[in-house]
Amino acid sequence: MNAFSHPYLIQDDARQHIFWMHRFIDPTLFPNDIIADYFQAINPKGYGAFYYLMAQLGLEPLLLAKLLPIILGLITSAYCFGVVMQLFPVPFGAFLTTLILNQGLWMRDEIITGTSRAFLYPLFLAFIYYLLKQSLIACLTSVALQAVFYPPLALVEAGTLLMRLVKWKDGRPQLSRHRSPYVFGLLGAGAGDRPHLNFFPNLSTFNPMVTAAQMQAMPEFGAGGRLGYFNQDFWQTWISGDSAILPRFVPPIILLSVLFRVFRSSTPLSHQVSQNITLLRDLLYASLCLFLLAHILLPRLYFPSRFTGHSFWFAMVITAGIGITLGLERLRIKLLQHDPNDGTIKLAIALISLFALANLLIPFFPSVFLKGQSQIIGGAPKIYQFFAQQPKDILIASLAEEIDNIPAFSKRSILVSKEYALPFHLGYYNQIRQRAIDLINAQYSPTLSTLQNFIRKYNIDFLLVDRNAFQPEAILNNPGLKNWLMQFQPATNEAIARLQKQEKLAIVPLIKPCTLLKANNLSVLDAQCLLSGGTVIPQKSLKP
Repeated sequence: MNAFSHPYLIQDDARQHIFWMHRFIDPTLFPNDIIADYFQAINPKGYGAFYYLMAQLGLEPLLLAKLLPIILGLITSAYCFGVVMQLFPVPFGAFLTTLILNQGLWMRDEIITGTSRAFLYPLFLAFIYYLLKQSLIACLTSVALQAVFYPPLALVEAGTLLMRLVKWKDGRPQLSRHRSPYVFGLLGAGAGDRPHLNFFPNLSTFNPMVTAAQMQAMPEFGAGGRLGYFNQDFWQTWISGDSAILPRFVPPIILLSVLFRVFRSSTPLSHQVSQNITLLRDLLYASLCLFLLAHILLPRLYFPSRFTGHSFWFAMVITAGIGITLGLERLRIKLLQHDPNDGTIKLAIALISLFALANLLIPFFPSVFLKGQSQIIGGAPKIYQFFAQQPKDILIASLAEEIDNIPAFSKRSILVSKEYALPFHLGYYNQIRQRAIDLINAQYSPTLSTLQNFIRKYNIDFLLVDRNAFQPEAILNNPGLKNWLMQFQPATNEAIARLQKQEKLAIVPLIKPCTLLKANNLSVLDAQCLLSGGTVIPQKSLKP
């Protein structure tokens, strides 16, 4: 497994949503840490409770996050096979669909995270399966679990149940005359909607929540920002961004879902398609309604793409699997009729060959999967080990990108970093933003007093400094760092101007005498040494 290929490998989202769970094992970690407190508060309660229970059984959170994807993947596969057998009781079609689903699961960054998003597909497919089986208790249970693991999809599920109250006859909508849809719909809406009304619980200390008008004025939500929601680029806006309606076409073979329409009624096998396939239509309608509602209420329901990206992708996977199976059946019939020049046969052969080639070749290119999984390999093991050996109440400040990894790998508090700077709740983010501005001003200040006042203000114990950070190119030629720092004006522009003018910065001559550890281009500086101007040997006991 790639997850265990390196001792300091972690999925990108896991850095945010799992690091604080080390408190389940050692409650003294991250004391008075606003970042840990915030991420603990915003995580769904069911997800947090699951990790807490596993921690009490001895499973360390980061280890559990690496083991969960395999278990959840198997559960998802089983439910997928069961769902397709309900919609299209042809074992080969169910197998083909499950194969496509698995390719997509391991090329995307949901199930691999081990976070709350990892639970969305097994719970979602369980909901579809039990709904098709008309198992009321199991269906409602899956909706309720989704609501406390991944709330946005619980709303989609509840909406789907309500959509089933409407039947279409001769192109006109009519209310169902059967009792079952009302029972499922009303109870399911209660199970799915109520937890979502309080989407971010226990956040009174971090409110107010940002408004849509504020989002439009904040660089954090603009092009290149931490969460680039407002982007004028067409592709980002409609295909891959947080406002997009379309899912990610991963694997590309799901685009063959068009074959479902092409061969829907052209083969004897098409009669195997259940009337319950209209469930996919109800699912898409519910998703579209919530997508529009999320735009109207932005950001109360979070990003609109959360309501279409998963459900649309699932519908495409199902219809692609069934469509390819029908296409193969059509091809078989034509071949038996000895009509090899038929255009339909040529199209089917080309598409099926493409599918077969993709399935044969993709496993030989692990990078195809790993790129979509957003796995991060920590580049400074010595620094992680050093900080992990220091007292649990230390605070580390840095503008280096490596600071993103410290909470997960060292289990120590940091002042600020890009990874943890979510701008949804201003009670939290305004503090994070001020910390970033103060840090930029301190690191690039020509006066020692500015640096020292910063250390005293936040009670900093260590500064982690990139020794290349004092060249303007270090910022301007690093798109990720540049986009992050450019959000904090005028501090960043002033810092770049000082670097371009080659002004003498107060921290530069203190790097050598105050360095406790070097790794790659990084230096760990002792804050007490900086406070003394580099002339006094630090008195506190440190473990090298």
